Amino acid sequence: MTSPVADANKLYLDDLSVGQTFTTGTHRIEPGAIKDFAAEFDPQWFHLDEDDAKDSFFGGLAASGWHTAGITMRLVVETLPLAGGVIGAGGELQWPAPTRPGDILQATIEVLELTPSKSRPERGMGVVRITTRNQRDEVVQTFRVKVLLWRRPA
Repeated sequence: MTSPVADANKLYLDDLSVGQTFTTGTHRIEPGAIKDFAAEFDPQWFHLDEDDAKDSFFGGLAASGWHTAGITMRLVVETLPLAGGVIGAGGELQWPAPTRPGDILQATIEVLELTPSKSRPERGMGVVRITTRNQRDEVVQTFRVKVLLWRRPA
């Protein structure tokens, strides 16, 4: 892919700085959404049935971590208008606490590293930490991820 066309409404590597943070909007997760996602993508009993889930490690219905990740991705895309899109290049994902029915999720994105490419001057890489919390300020997901970043066209 060639560098995207310059767009004043998009963010480029040149617009970002280490330490910069962004806060997303929120998303409320309902029991039906937890069960629907699980039925299609992670059909484990503790994601599908409130009564059975009471006897699980989670002690109640819990969203799949992949569901939490998907919600977080949407929140990030809606908040961080990167030129060329939000394109990940690998990272470390953790779920320190379960996402529960009724939780209201919000993410914070922190820029940790910015590295212009030496061989491809039109782009570079960044490293960001995305921390997703619920309404009780409990961390339900952390994601340290490399992202492709385009340089602002001349």
